[in-house]
Amino acid sequence: MISFEHVGKAFAGNVAIDDLSLAIDEGEFIVVIGPSGSGKSTVLRMLNRLVEHDHGRIVFAGEEIRRFKPEVLRRRMGYAIQSIGLFPHWTVEQNIATVPDLLAWPRPRVRDRVTELMELLKLAPETYRRRYPHQLSGGQQQRVGVARALAGDPAVLLMDEPFGSLDPVTRDSLQQEIARIHEASGKTILFVTHDIDEALRLATRIVLLDRGRVVQVGTPREVLAHPTSKFVSDFVGGSDIGIKLLGLDTVAAYVRHGETAAGEPIAMTASLREALSMFVVRQVDRLAVADDEGRTVGAITLSDVVKPRP
Repeated sequence: MISFEHVGKAFAGNVAIDDLSLAIDEGEFIVVIGPSGSGKSTVLRMLNRLVEHDHGRIVFAGEEIRRFKPEVLRRRMGYAIQSIGLFPHWTVEQNIATVPDLLAWPRPRVRDRVTELMELLKLAPETYRRRYPHQLSGGQQQRVGVARALAGDPAVLLMDEPFGSLDPVTRDSLQQEIARIHEASGKTILFVTHDIDEALRLATRIVLLDRGRVVQVGTPREVLAHPTSKFVSDFVGGSDIGIKLLGLDTVAAYVRHGETAAGEPIAMTASLREALSMFVVRQVDRLAVADDEGRTVGAITLSDVVKPRP
């Protein structure tokens, strides 16, 4: 669906992207990560032609992107950024409807789309439709920004550190929302972050950059278990890699069905990392496990977490 073929970009003689080659399939959730100045945001900005690449080819939907008019290309790519960029004198509904209005959708269709997206992002339409950005919390504003990016039903959603300025609780909630939206819609998402835990939680594949070059591409498990260099190992967690690996598996895979344990059960959907934390806090070596309806279905032991069954 998208390919970067030996792409390069420099600003005032300083190389930002150096020989980038990457193929992205439809429906992937690609997280681009790296230290400050590694070129993460430039990748997105080249893709929607906010900046032009200097050499190489960027192909979208079978066409080199320079064959598209920039405004046409951008309408096919939703764009959500950390600073949100909502129009302050427009209501929530008007902000979300920006692209559908540019596409001259009929008013009933626009209104239905706004309602659909507000419900998807848990913004009650009857409460928030006519509010202005200054009347919303930071998390609510970011939800509106994501809704606006999705409003024209774009083929690709570009997200440049969209949750970076939010508090941990709000950020966690919005990470859950974007993961749910990706699963439900199957949209292709390119997401930039500097937070390895966010990348591990969301990505189908991680692209790690350093000084404009790709240093590793792989699934979260591949990047954690098989880092290609000390730089990669240090960046993704160093001595904490084992703990981060536990975050990739859920309790559900290790339930001892029919066994029991005292105390409040842990959810089957919890990660092994969360289970390990609960073992430490409770000072026990066995936890009850509950299903989605809260019914106890078995138990998990500390040895299951520390040495998961193959």
